[in-house]
Amino acid sequence: MAAAPDPAAQAGRGFALPPRLRLVLKRVALALPALFGVIVVSFLLTRALPGDPAAYFAGPAADEASIAQIRAALGLDKSLPEQFLVYLGDLMRLDLGRSISTGQPVAEELARRLPASLELTLTALTLSTLIAVPLGIAAAARQGTWVDHACRALVTAGVSLPTFFTGIALVYVFYYHLGWAPSPLGRLDFLFLPPEPVTGFYVIDAALAGDWETMRGALAQLALPAITLALFTLAPLARMARAAMLEALSSDYVRTARAAGLTPGKVLFGVAFSNAMLPVVTTLGMVFSFTLGANVLVEKVFAWPRIGSYAVEALVVSDYAAVQGFVLAMAVLFVLLNLLIDVIYTLIDPRTRSA
Repeated sequence: MAAAPDPAAQAGRGFALPPRLRLVLKRVALALPALFGVIVVSFLLTRALPGDPAAYFAGPAADEASIAQIRAALGLDKSLPEQFLVYLGDLMRLDLGRSISTGQPVAEELARRLPASLELTLTALTLSTLIAVPLGIAAAARQGTWVDHACRALVTAGVSLPTFFTGIALVYVFYYHLGWAPSPLGRLDFLFLPPEPVTGFYVIDAALAGDWETMRGALAQLALPAITLALFTLAPLARMARAAMLEALSSDYVRTARAAGLTPGKVLFGVAFSNAMLPVVTTLGMVFSFTLGANVLVEKVFAWPRIGSYAVEALVVSDYAAVQGFVLAMAVLFVLLNLLIDVIYTLIDPRTRSA
């Protein structure tokens, strides 16, 4: 006679988490020690910077007594362990400190500048992905044709041309020569008022408020810098999409699908494409991480409110709070990005879908 099922075992199996959710929770648990490590390393590295922020804040004419008083007010007279404990306590209250170079709270500075950089970066990556992925697929499917040659020429141009040169060229052609684009002076023309902040993205906030004129103005200001950055990020995405599709099209499972009588469209998009997108997603995450920190030149050309220049200026004057806040914000953003990539992996990987 078969043994009766154990109710406790059935209950345990009933409360078992799905494999995808377990994977996401595991990634989150692994990210927490990494974030703490970033906090420790950024704290120690900022204290190792040359220069004295108290002397900078006091001015060149200050005496030693004034500098010592300011150092005590900033908490820099305490030992490193004491300063670190104070810093952790501030982080628990979501207080990133106050910048000594601008006099403003670091959290407010980051909240004002980070959405501008994110709006530019995400728009450029969306535009480049919509062009690069179909172009890479077409180049792989028609290897050796003019489509393949055009893809390689575009990739070479995107890698070779510096972003500041591309930006200046676009400004000259579309603003100065043709007059189609607005003046490259920030996120919004002086004729428009910024929309009520909800997400920090002017285009989305204006659309949520129903202010279509402001949304069109924000899109017009966003067009040239986004195209400039998209031409730069398009190259690695198109190259990876082409290489991944070529590898997929020459694989055994694609030959099996063709032998089974599947149509060329189903073989290309239903079998090869789903497997080829895995390395493309990885490349997209790396390109985003690199672009967010490397778009300083594009933001400089178009007078875009930038977070990279804010961090560089804070680094020059040893502004501890601003540098630590920037590093922590970037670390949190990259951890969330890697978590999003892992989730996308589980959704598009045929092995996890079948499991």
